[in-house]
Amino acid sequence: MTPSAQAQHDHLIRLFAHAHWANEEILKALQNADAISEKLISLFGHLLSAEKVWLERLNQRNSSNLSIWPVTRLKDCELLVQENHTGYQSYLKTLGDTDMNTVIAYRNSKGTEFHTSILDILSHVSLHGSYHRGQISTYLRVEGHEPVNTDFITFVRI
Repeated sequence: MTPSAQAQHDHLIRLFAHAHWANEEILKALQNADAISEKLISLFGHLLSAEKVWLERLNQRNSSNLSIWPVTRLKDCELLVQENHTGYQSYLKTLGDTDMNTVIAYRNSKGTEFHTSILDILSHVSLHGSYHRGQISTYLRVEGHEPVNTDFITFVRI
């Protein structure tokens, strides 16, 4: 890889290491809470299901049978955290020098076709997860639980 492509690849690996760490932190908080609302599990399930849908698209597999708002149990979330982590690690290892700008064709859940670069998809997955983990922390606070700090800077400090 060229130095620029290598730096971009290394940064994506860090972003997805952060996403996995943050997902595990949210999972632990939900598992350790005495009682949590279905809303929290549903929101976490959505975050993880969306990660899985995007991974299927990146791998050029049909994702139309996957729901992005599944009714989940915490145990389902636990399994998805690990499956997504393994899947993204494997996917990121396959990326070469010029792959980041490769455009992927896929259909959204409504069947509309889109064309998006691998870099933009991976950026979206990272940002989408951060957005929803912030929502989950807000709901945890509202429900009387300690919110979870999943900021990227917290991850890089450990």
